[in-house]
Amino acid sequence: MRPHAPSPEGQARPGDPCAAQPRVPWVPSSRPAEPGLLQGPLHLKLRALGVCFVFLGFFFPPSGFRIIAKGVCREMPLARMLRQVAGQMLGSPACGCWMPAPPLRFLGTSPRQIPADASFHSASFSGTDQPRVLITGGLGQLGVGLANFLRKRFGKDSVILSDIRKPPDHIFHSGPFIYSDILDYKNLREIVVNNRITWLFHYSALLSAVGEANVSLARAVNITGLHNVLDVAAEHNLRLFVPSTIGAFGPSSPRNPTPDLCVQRPRTIYGVSKVHAELMGEYYHYRYGLDFRCLRYPGIISADSQPGGGTTDYAVQIFHDAIKSGKFECNLKPSTRLPMMYIDDCLRATLEVMEAPAESLSMRTYNVNAMSFTPEDLTQEVLKHIPEFQITYNVDSVRQAIADSWPMNFDDSNARKDWGWKHDFDLPELVTTMLNFYGSDTRIAQAN
Repeated sequence: MRPHAPSPEGQARPGDPCAAQPRVPWVPSSRPAEPGLLQGPLHLKLRALGVCFVFLGFFFPPSGFRIIAKGVCREMPLARMLRQVAGQMLGSPACGCWMPAPPLRFLGTSPRQIPADASFHSASFSGTDQPRVLITGGLGQLGVGLANFLRKRFGKDSVILSDIRKPPDHIFHSGPFIYSDILDYKNLREIVVNNRITWLFHYSALLSAVGEANVSLARAVNITGLHNVLDVAAEHNLRLFVPSTIGAFGPSSPRNPTPDLCVQRPRTIYGVSKVHAELMGEYYHYRYGLDFRCLRYPGIISADSQPGGGTTDYAVQIFHDAIKSGKFECNLKPSTRLPMMYIDDCLRATLEVMEAPAESLSMRTYNVNAMSFTPEDLTQEVLKHIPEFQITYNVDSVRQAIADSWPMNFDDSNARKDWGWKHDFDLPELVTTMLNFYGSDTRIAQAN
């Protein structure tokens, strides 16, 4: 298989641990070289090689020998011996001692095996082509909104939403939807091949609070699933987007503001898996040329999706409850400051970084931010619209500990400099938009 062409941003950098290693062709799986069958001085090897040729010429017609020489999967043992003898004669030291050839690399202990003679026909994606998009974990907080956003840009049939859950009718009929289990490598690979996917948005993940309640499942989905996605993306030369999060930082990280590059020691399985995703994606980029792109999202506030079990989800639930009952119980302290973003800004940032020219990206993982506020700040803004609104606090110790280890504010200056990121929604615009959305929904429901 041909190697990926290197890109300017993938060249060696001072201090880069991958800088000393050239990019290599993608080889999904292989096996180590076998020990030599014939050992000894060179003249004995030549004599043995001659015997092999005579034997092959006597028992096999020329066409059969050519088939073996072309490397059919079921290689004859004698042909394998001949190949090894020739290889040892070329690579052995003068003393005639056998030197084992270095094995080809392995990518973990996955049971899947791709034939060594498999033929790949992935074409490089250029910015002028119309992308074919797959979104994994599409029924989560961001997947549906992203699908609708991208379909307006690239067309309804160019964006495929996927999940392991059954979609509601309105989502199923809004555009292509398929079943996709990221833990099933074969299923994921078939989807990419059959639908000629060129962009992959990987949103399958268990969020912070849910992940802490089921660590083993979070480890499988967030880490093993990522490995499958990376392998498929590298094999088929996809442009891959994997979201990261404020949860990728820990209590030893600078919190106000938090830069793109600093100490990252998260204390949740969600955060650990996201740091792992950032590093694995960058490794695949520098080592194999994978077009990996990643944004660290702040807390995302969305009007048209339900909270998904994250620590910042209070900032979504508060609008549901304010319209419905006029009361809200917050599980964080009133002074807990966290970076936040309205979903429209989030989706636009995601598309902008995916469309950015590769040469404009000085890094592969960026912070993005819009605003930073506390539950108390948010309450004061809601009270401007609903004066009778009441909030109480019942602090959840697990969620509070998570929030206290996260950034209070993001430094996203690199994103603004490299590819022109600029947010549209601040806190007043956010509150007005959310209350208008839920208020109109409530009035419609009451009328019905």
